[in-house]
Parts: sequence; C-alpha cells; structure tokens
Amino acid sequence: MSNSFKNRVFGCVIIKSINSNYNADFSHQPRTLPNGVVYATDKALKWAVRNYWKNALSEKVFYFKSLDDKMLPRTLDETYEFYFGKDNQDKDKLRFNVLKNILSCIDVRVFGGTYAGKTNISIHGTCQISHGINRFAENVIYTEQIMSPFRNSGNDNTENTMTTLGTQSKLQEGHYVHHFSVNPQNIADDAQRVQSDGLLLEDIKKLKEALCKGVTYYDSSAKIGTENELLLWVQLKEGSKAVLPSFVDLVSINENREIDLQKIKDLLAKDPIKSEIEKIELYYNKDITAVIHAPEGAVEFEL
Repeated sequence: MSNSFKNRVFGCVIIKSINSNYNADFSHQPRTLPNGVVYATDKALKWAVRNYWKNALSEKVFYFKSLDDKMLPRTLDETYEFYFGKDNQDKDKLRFNVLKNILSCIDVRVFGGTYAGKTNISIHGTCQISHGINRFAENVIYTEQIMSPFRNSGNDNTENTMTTLGTQSKLQEGHYVHHFSVNPQNIADDAQRVQSDGLLLEDIKKLKEALCKGVTYYDSSAKIGTENELLLWVQLKEGSKAVLPSFVDLVSINENREIDLQKIKDLLAKDPIKSEIEKIELYYNKDITAVIHAPEGAVEFEL
C-alpha cells in the first residue's frame, strides 16, 4: 500500500487576533493594505507551521533559522551540512544528492524551497498559502508607550540618566483568513528523480495538526491573543481536475463575531463541483467560536 497522498485540496485557515500583533511590519505595526485593511503575509502562517513541526513534533525542518556554536545564523550550505554532513560529490551527482536529502524534510515536501548554494535547485511546494486578510469589519490599531529598564549609553545629552522609552502597536481585533491549496503533483517529478514517495499521508496529518495549532502554540508578549480559530479542509476525489477560487473573500465575519461560510457553502453545492468532492472537514472550538452556514456534508472536529 502506497504511503503517498494523491488528492488535491482547497481550504482556508482563520487566525483570530485580539489585542495582539500577528504579523508586524518593520516598523512593528500590524501590516495594512493601502485601503487600511489589516493583513498578514503567507510567511507568518508558514513560520508558525514550521515552528510547530520542529518544536512540538520534533520534525526535521530545513528552512528554519538555526545558530552555530558562535550563536551566528547558519548559511544555507552550513544548514545543509548540519543536517546531512559534507557532500563531496561532483557537480551533477551533488544536485541529485541535495534534492534527495532536502526532500526528506517535511517543510520542503509541503512548502518547497529554493536552494541557491553549492548547487541550484528550485522545488515547487505542494501547499500554497495566500496572504491572510482581516475579514472583521473593523481594523483598529493602537500604539502604547513602554519603558526599557536601561538607559541609552550612547546618548550624551542631559537625558542620558533616564531609561529609554519605546512603543508597541497592536490590533484591537482581527480575524485573518488565509486561503490554501494542496497539489501533490507539484513535487511528483522531483520525487521520481530521487525515488521518493513524494507527499506522504503522514505529512497531511501533520499539516492539518499544524494548521489547527501552530499559531496558538507559539507564545510571545506581542502574539498573546493570536490563536488558531478555524480550519476548513475540502478534499477532492483522486484524479479530479476541479479548480476552486480563493476562499478569502467568501468568508464573512459579522458584528457578532460569527464566521459565516454561506458563500463557500453555495460554491461547493454547485454542479459539477459537488460531485468532485471526496470530503469536507471543519475544525474549530465550538465553545468559543460560532460558525454559521457550514458547507453541506462537512464533518466537524474540535480544533
């Protein structure tokens, strides 16, 4: 029996953020679109997933920051040697060895990656994630002052005897919706080249778990209040060629904080899409999250 996962999947992940900062820009403000709507990059969710795999599930995660003995971030080639040892093959064999080795890491099988070091490889990830858009009606950002316990030693004016002041910014309330898709065929050719099974059934199990728990798992002063809220997983039948649009604009969150999936429900009920669906799974905490108009036939699980 094959361990490979062969179905295509579409879905969305919703991240709730209350008095928190899910994904800050370089000025430490929650990111905003030109129209003022708060958003988060796909990298924010991918980082949380990778962090969960590495620290909660003890998985080998290749594209993740690590430090050497001098507490300096490792380069790409240094990271490869840290995990797989030195590779002294000739140029052609090296390319295949690097491909085989990095495909043994779950984050590469799922998210892909570009290797531009001792050789050059580009892997198209099986899971693609969109930016997360706040679908709550309000986008209220506030900033508050905070005090450091230390003075600025480089300040020569009369205020250098005072401790320094800083600021932190947070979003009062947001519900970020990320669309995602899974297509195992994206790495099929690369997997065949190195005689790998490609995307595994176990990878899908761990991906679902991380999409349900990864953001909540990571806790920091800036991100307290940012938590996984919902995962919608729409799995097509094996061999299906159906293509679904992004779910981001199809999710509504009203003033009562109810997650309304009516538009997704209507989409999935249409022919011929309905006949292409193998299963629909919905993960959320029923004690604290209200979902209305769930897709027909969706099996509900606790987050």
